[in-house]
Amino acid sequence: MMLLAHLSGPIAMVFSAGWLPFLGPLLIWLFYKDRSTAVRTASAGAFNFNLSLGIVSIVLWITVILTLGIGFLWAIPGWIAIFVIQLWCHIKGAVRAADGRVYEYPFQLRLLS
Repeated sequence: MMLLAHLSGPIAMVFSAGWLPFLGPLLIWLFYKDRSTAVRTASAGAFNFNLSLGIVSIVLWITVILTLGIGFLWAIPGWIAIFVIQLWCHIKGAVRAADGRVYEYPFQLRLLS
């Protein structure tokens, strides 16, 4: 389940066009938080990480809207960076989960623990 906690973010990102990558880790946290400390830590970290980068993405959208579209060219590198960071961290977390280790995500607002 640790592996699924890390990979559910990118899977949900693909199926929701990037808007719900936090949903998979949240569901795993809800159903498995009392069964395993490692799964709880992995799913909470993945949720917090995806939520944090989702907030950054929304801020970029707000910037685009407030600048009447002028900020769109400025926001594209930001969205690309967010995508690459998310993909890199989830793959790194999945590799560590396959080894039975817990991965500590960077850039996370700790809402779940």
